[in-house]
Amino acid sequence: MHPYRTHTCGELRLDHAGQPARLSGWINRKRDHGNLLFVDLRDHYGLTQCVIDVSSPLFAKVEKVRPESVVTVTGRVVKRSEDTINPNLPTGQVELAVDDFQVESAAEQLPMQVYGDTEYPDDIRLRYRFLDLRRERLHNNIILRNRIISSIRRRMIDQGFMEFQTPILTASSPEGARDFLVPSRIHPGKFYALPQAPQQFKQLIMVSGFDRYFQIAPCFRDEDARADRTPGEFYQLDFEMAYVTQEDVFAAIEPVLGGIFEEFANGRTVTPPPFPHITYADALLKYGVDKPDLRNPLVIADVTQEFKGGGFGLFSRNIETGSIVRAIPGPGAAAKPRSFFDKLNEWAREEGHGGLGYAVFADGGAKGAIANNLEADRLAAVRQKVGVGEGDAVFFVCAERKVAEKFAGQVRERICDELGLREKDTFKFCWVVDFPMYERNEETGQIEFSHNPFSMPQGGLEALNTKDPLDILAFQYDIVCNGIELSSGAIRNHRPEIMYKAFEIAGYGPEVVETKFGGMLRAFQYGAPPHGGSAPGIDRIVMLLADEANLREVIMFPMNQQAQDLLMGAPSEVRPEQLRELHIKIELPKAKAKTPKAAS
Repeated sequence: MHPYRTHTCGELRLDHAGQPARLSGWINRKRDHGNLLFVDLRDHYGLTQCVIDVSSPLFAKVEKVRPESVVTVTGRVVKRSEDTINPNLPTGQVELAVDDFQVESAAEQLPMQVYGDTEYPDDIRLRYRFLDLRRERLHNNIILRNRIISSIRRRMIDQGFMEFQTPILTASSPEGARDFLVPSRIHPGKFYALPQAPQQFKQLIMVSGFDRYFQIAPCFRDEDARADRTPGEFYQLDFEMAYVTQEDVFAAIEPVLGGIFEEFANGRTVTPPPFPHITYADALLKYGVDKPDLRNPLVIADVTQEFKGGGFGLFSRNIETGSIVRAIPGPGAAAKPRSFFDKLNEWAREEGHGGLGYAVFADGGAKGAIANNLEADRLAAVRQKVGVGEGDAVFFVCAERKVAEKFAGQVRERICDELGLREKDTFKFCWVVDFPMYERNEETGQIEFSHNPFSMPQGGLEALNTKDPLDILAFQYDIVCNGIELSSGAIRNHRPEIMYKAFEIAGYGPEVVETKFGGMLRAFQYGAPPHGGSAPGIDRIVMLLADEANLREVIMFPMNQQAQDLLMGAPSEVRPEQLRELHIKIELPKAKAKTPKAAS
């Protein structure tokens, strides 16, 4: 007999009754029934109930051992009595009668329980992540992640993609986020950077004559944590294709993503390919955000013209100074009490706005301050444009464009949830296309890249030379699912003269292009095919399919919100001799002087 196990803890069935068996695993929990002691033994594969009688000389030993100790149990497989069968457990028809019991590794008092659904603070969960990972929900999430990545690989290979690995130590480049820098020991004063993405390398792979590349790529960005973004590192399905249009990229990745979500949807519906396309401009107009959640059926309308010069003076005056008006429908909201509208108005004020105007259409007329002051023909035009009828309401946002678009998007989401309109058990995909190539930095007034500096501008070099930069669109696209951006991508610029001009508009001279992107620039000078790709986020895909709200629930060893690894103690100080080898001197920020308290 094997020294540790003849079967896993998820394997024994009624067919094994009467046979000897040996199991190894963690003690999930113990239940003392007086003359009988039940031990639930757990491993990666499942759980088996073991039982020992008080007459056994091993009883005291089993009774003493703590939960989460690793033990080896040898015994006979016994059929459970009818009244003790557990139909919720695959091994629930049998139990193991204990003949021998060995403690392989005793557990100390636990800082957090593995059995049960007790919630623990994040610092406890991350410091003892190895215990947290034993818990059923998190353990299953990590297994799901493995299955999803395996399926992605199969699907990409079936689509003709080849998997290659790109360097981890590379050069720093101005791509948006902060780099993680690695000092060079043999080149004093110089640094490598961990890649924010394999962007330049995957383009170089296309220039090198390969046609379809992918990898499950680690990416490193020194940025703050959010629920849909972890600090430090993340993984993406990085892919690139040669001789393709934007539509070719969509056609290649949609069956992969659609197929993955269908495979692991667990009864939920999935948008069938081809996924709908929404322009960036329409996304901001209709949904107030460039990553719309299409489970929300509400569509925002622009009603600036309907209010311009009209009787509702507040909006009319604001429009004259450059504001716009957005209208958000509230289906069935007329039946809500006045307190419903007052609560929304108070919420708007808490969000930093003047309030939330509304009009209610009921009893053959319209109610509310806006309805009382706006001319009947204008109000009818608003009603028609927003698409509301008897029993509905309309909510209004009036502000300068960027503020109005963002707040209208927030109102759309709030109204949807307040009215219970969000579609359940579905994954709604869409492409957001036609992103602007450039945007103006509100603080500096400078023109900057709005998305990806390596994208092909629509209209090519002619557009760069003749158009206002803020009017130039790019062949850039995002794929969005349930309001979460899964991927950014683009058809790439593959011509040196376009690269020089694009960076010039953003304030980078030729010397910067040649220094920071010299490798790619040289490659483009020796014949580069048109190419494009994208990079859906693995962590976000798993988060959606696992029905989790935070990425930490689908990552094996995540950092906390302060970018600390509480388990391994990173970041940490290093020895002085290590710094000397790297020719580095640490200069810590000076502590702020405390202001003395005033006498009271």
